[in-house]
Amino acid sequence: QSQFVTSGGGVVHPGGSLRVSCTLSKHILDVAAIMWFRQAPGLNQEGVSCIGSTDENTYYVDSVKGRFTISRDKSKNTVYLQMNNLKPEDTAVYFCASGSWCSWDPRDSTSWGPGTQVTVSS
Repeated sequence: QSQFVTSGGGVVHPGGSLRVSCTLSKHILDVAAIMWFRQAPGLNQEGVSCIGSTDENTYYVDSVKGRFTISRDKSKNTVYLQMNNLKPEDTAVYFCASGSWCSWDPRDSTSWGPGTQVTVSS
């Protein structure tokens, strides 16, 4: 049974916004780096954003810099990915994952949540 609950996906027009959420157990949130990956049909998983485990350093893949923001609310055991100015190429299934450090390599993530579909279409 997954220790993560992912929500917030949907359908939006280009230029629109969505926020996806990942609610997870407190003991993971307190010690792990939390990543967001995405996977579009026919493509490999792509690391999108990460927030460090014990600091608030955040990291973004170049294609989303300036448009996406990752944040963590420990009072709600939740990590958010706010996505603004969405583009059709952002269409994918989005997953949250945890690991010991921020890494774009999915093999470095040890636990995964279920995906949530984000579709950007006119």
